[in-house]
Amino acid sequence: MNHARPLLIGIAGGSGSGKTWLSRRIAMAFPGQVARVSLDDFYRDRSHLPPGTRRRINYDHPRAIDWPLLLQFLENYRDGIRPILPRYDFTTHSRGPSVPCELKPILVIEGLWTLARRELRQIFDATVYVDCPPRLRLERRIARDTTERGRSAREVRAQFRQSVAPMHTIHVAPQKLQATTVLTHPVSEAQVEELLAQLRARLQRGNLLTLPSPFYRWQEQRDWRDVA
Repeated sequence: MNHARPLLIGIAGGSGSGKTWLSRRIAMAFPGQVARVSLDDFYRDRSHLPPGTRRRINYDHPRAIDWPLLLQFLENYRDGIRPILPRYDFTTHSRGPSVPCELKPILVIEGLWTLARRELRQIFDATVYVDCPPRLRLERRIARDTTERGRSAREVRAQFRQSVAPMHTIHVAPQKLQATTVLTHPVSEAQVEELLAQLRARLQRGNLLTLPSPFYRWQEQRDWRDVA
């Protein structure tokens, strides 16, 4: 399929909410046509700081992200310019060697604050927020950080309580009001299939300027703080 420009999809949600799982489902539905990128790779490089200083930085605050670098990456991808993708090492809080990012018909980028900035939302063709209870998100974060990032379960729980949860309430949860589609746990297979059907229809149309109608909107008239 040939298109004037790729379909850019932004997925946001709390740590451990299922953002990576959803991006994988999209990639499985469109074999060979999806580039998957994590917002995590756009954390600011801290290699110039002493290890003790690096550990004290609040990595659950949006200012930890190199936003100009991410914006340039997305603009290049949208315009058909093959961008360079940075790589981030959470064990050292530093950037590793960058790699070229292959251009595909679909780009999916997922992360805590993917929809937090207006200039990013204006670039995306479709936006999704994945909502998930905090207890389940903590369980998933413990499983990930103890195996992939060399942290103990006690350290993960402490960080979740002191930093992750409050930052989620302030900076992550409000994004559900900005998303075209909100998926709330437990996400049903029917909801995922409907999302995939909408993406498939947009690719077939080749019209990337009209947003699809969301299949599952946040319609309940209650404050997001009640469920964050």
